[in-house]
Amino acid sequence: MKTPITIVCCIAMACFYNMNLFAQTETKLTKETKDSIYIAEVEEVKARPKVLHAEPLFIDLIRDLGARKGEKEWNVGIGITDKREFDEYIALVEYEWAPIDRLGLEVELPFSFFDPTENGANAPSSKLQSLKLAAQYTFLVSEKHKTSMAFGYLHEFELTDFKSYSSSSFYSGNIYNPFFIAAKRWGNNFHTLIYTGPQFIQHFNSNSWETIWQFNTNFHYMISGTRNFLGVEFNKELNNNGDFDMVMRPQMRVGVTDNLLIGIVTGIPIARENERFSTFLRIIYEPGH
Repeated sequence: MKTPITIVCCIAMACFYNMNLFAQTETKLTKETKDSIYIAEVEEVKARPKVLHAEPLFIDLIRDLGARKGEKEWNVGIGITDKREFDEYIALVEYEWAPIDRLGLEVELPFSFFDPTENGANAPSSKLQSLKLAAQYTFLVSEKHKTSMAFGYLHEFELTDFKSYSSSSFYSGNIYNPFFIAAKRWGNNFHTLIYTGPQFIQHFNSNSWETIWQFNTNFHYMISGTRNFLGVEFNKELNNNGDFDMVMRPQMRVGVTDNLLIGIVTGIPIARENERFSTFLRIIYEPGH
């Protein structure tokens, strides 16, 4: 007859063997599946094809590329920019949704508040910058090449500062902004995206027009098995006077819960003509995710 000590030793050895076998199996599964676990959640469902892409945080997309009907998202953003003679505090609220497959719509309200520095000149008056309405349609989704392309249009109804609301100049101009987006995922983790298009700005008070060409390039690395990423935006602008500006924006996104994410962005201008450093925080909430 086996003694109790012998029985306990046998049980312990059996448990250790099973734990070791489980650990080896778990490690093997982790290495083979962790990189693609979140990609599978997005792409391998019974719906129209969709490729997972990392979305930039400062100049974000109207909706995910290849958006599926019913997707929706709230964004709240706050930030500060040092503009030599004054500081600009920005805030925004936006809602985006997909009424049908591959079509994204967005409404945004961006605010600006200004604070002059000690040696600065008079700062602009605080205001609700505009009412933004936008639409984006993904016309190409290639799962084989992990590529998506979309075109869209953003219209801004520019508004005057808060002090001028009592006058007849409440509505001060329009910004017409057609744009094109192309994105590709390289393997499971590396993402690239191009966002480009002209802005045609109409000023009512001076009866004049201004054109700004945007060309934004984005590079991101998404952490395996998560929605978190590290990356950088290169926001480039060229106006009709030949003045070129570029701001590099290192950024990161972190998932707090299943439907709540936080994005953190730092702005570093290449030439400090109009602004210096800036920071921006974006809170992303996906109801019903």
